[in-house]
Amino acid sequence: MKKILLTLFLIFNLNLFAQKIDDSVSLNGIKEAKSVFLIDFTDVKTTAFYLKIIEGTHKGFVDQGVKPEMVLVFIGKTVKYLHTSQDEAFEMEYEEYLESIQNSIKNFGKLGVRMEVCAVATKVFNVDNNTIPKEMDIITDGFISLIGWQTQDYKLVPIF
Repeated sequence: MKKILLTLFLIFNLNLFAQKIDDSVSLNGIKEAKSVFLIDFTDVKTTAFYLKIIEGTHKGFVDQGVKPEMVLVFIGKTVKYLHTSQDEAFEMEYEEYLESIQNSIKNFGKLGVRMEVCAVATKVFNVDNNTIPKEMDIITDGFISLIGWQTQDYKLVPIF
């Protein structure tokens, strides 16, 4: 009987000991968060992983009552993992990651997240701009874009 009472006591009182985990201190008084993510990865797995993390960041803002105004700027080799016309062998080897990236792109589009792809990078890495998903915008230069967004008070989040 004592064991049952102790177990019930612990079950009902664990909530008293649970620490609330949130970002209330850093988000104190903030209603909107403007961010620009510089995304520059050299492999497909990391790209897929961090796009999911950024989706979680968007959700975290929303769940905590903050409107996220997010821009993702893709530069460098990362542009190779965005387009819809991959080399067949590469696509077969990394199918799950490429599919995850395309799903994230669609999800960001539905959430109203702006996604920009650097035309300098697509040229350097021989990516046909016509194969970039319609949810994404081709821009002249990712560095110019980053400077522009930061000048408009977007906070830089560099991910590389």
